[in-house]
Order: sequence, then structure tokens, then C-alpha cells
Amino acid sequence: MVVPAQLTAEAVNELREGIDLLLGRWSALQMAIQNEWGGRDTHQKAQQLALDIYHWLIRPTETLYVDDLENLLDDFMLSLNTEIDDGSIEEIAENLMIIHEECLDGSFASIEKLRQSASQTTNHGMQVVNCDDDDLASSSGDESMGVDPCPNMVDMAVGDQAQTVDADGWTVVSSRRNRSGAH
Repeated sequence: MVVPAQLTAEAVNELREGIDLLLGRWSALQMAIQNEWGGRDTHQKAQQLALDIYHWLIRPTETLYVDDLENLLDDFMLSLNTEIDDGSIEEIAENLMIIHEECLDGSFASIEKLRQSASQTTNHGMQVVNCDDDDLASSSGDESMGVDPCPNMVDMAVGDQAQTVDADGWTVVSSRRNRSGAH
């Protein structure tokens, strides 16, 4: 029997921070939190998601499959009354798996990139746009997130992304992959 690799204490801390940083950049999740699409306790639900992902990733005796992680993320977003069809669930799941693998290898390159990206955008602030159901909301185009010395995904600002509200009142989140040359 092959014994799965174990995370060092440093890797555990890096993994937790990486999860928070990555979820903090996920625009669909941050919009759901900001708008309380899952109710008044959406903030707490999102904190629990980060913890659930962490516990899912550190299971030492089970093989981890990205499809299972995608299902966990999809089920969570559905619990917030949010259906995601922009490919971001798959992207987040894949990046979480990469971060986990790097942590197992003692490498924290992806997490460091997330940290650097977060610190570069800290000074840009966040623009809050209030709009009625009939209005279209759009963001400034640069990714803005607040960085706390003790990061917590729920305290990070929404990564800016083009968004519109359709005739039924649903917010449509466009995929970064689907935006042609926009940067």
C-alpha cells in the first residue's frame, strides 16, 4: 500500500492561505457574499466552504479527484441560489488541486503569485456600484481585493468582472476566458 504524502506544518498554513486567496478572487462567490444570495449568513457559509475545502484536501487516506471538488463547489454555489455556468468552478477546482500538489511538494509558487497579485491591487480599492434591477452594473476592469494581514476570503473584495442583469433579474457573470482580448 502506498502511503499518501503528508503536508508539513508550513505547507498546511500555506494551503489555508492559498484557499482563502483563491476563493477571494472568485468573482461569482464574492458577488454572492456581497449580495447575500444565500441569506444573511452567506458570509459564514463562505467561511465554512473554505474550511470544508481545506478538510477535503488534507484527507490523507483518500485519492482526490478534481471532479469531486467541482461538485463540492457547485453544490455550495447552488446552496447560495447561484448557478455558475461560466467555467469558473472548474478553474477554481483545478487551481485548488494545483495549490494542494505544490504544497505536498513543498513549493508555494502559485500561492506566492496570488499574494503578489493581491498586494498589487490593494491600493486600487474597490468600487461599489448600487443598481436597480433595470440598471446594468459594470466594474472598472482591474481586479481589486482588500488584503488583510490575516487573510480571510470573505473579507476580500470582489474581483472586478463585467456583469449584467438580465430581464429576469439574474446577474450574468462573464467568464474571463470568454472575454475576447479584454484587459
